[in-house]
Amino acid sequence: MNFTFLVVVLLTALAFVGVVIALSRAISPRSYNAQKFEAYECGIPTRGKSWMQFRVGYYLFAILFLMFDVETAFLFPWAVVMQDLGPQGLVSILFFFIILVLGLAYAWRKGALEWK
Repeated sequence: MNFTFLVVVLLTALAFVGVVIALSRAISPRSYNAQKFEAYECGIPTRGKSWMQFRVGYYLFAILFLMFDVETAFLFPWAVVMQDLGPQGLVSILFFFIILVLGLAYAWRKGALEWK
């Protein structure tokens, strides 16, 4: 199989990206001052330490939200083709639900859903 066309396309793409990056660095405005490199906190200067620890409950809540968000992303395509899948598709999605319900029960039991 002749890969000449593929090599030409890849080299053209790399050359185009390189030219665009070089051009943007050459013509972009620059401003170097000390204030530009400071942390931005809604325009209000920070008092005390800028770095502070957050409770782990926030992260657990976010992970649980992502878990059920991914569940929704998997359920939509399954619902669209459900008639084509037949009983095997139903069994597979029930297995998926069982795993999610067990995860939810575990999180509930550990108290990850309680907002204190």
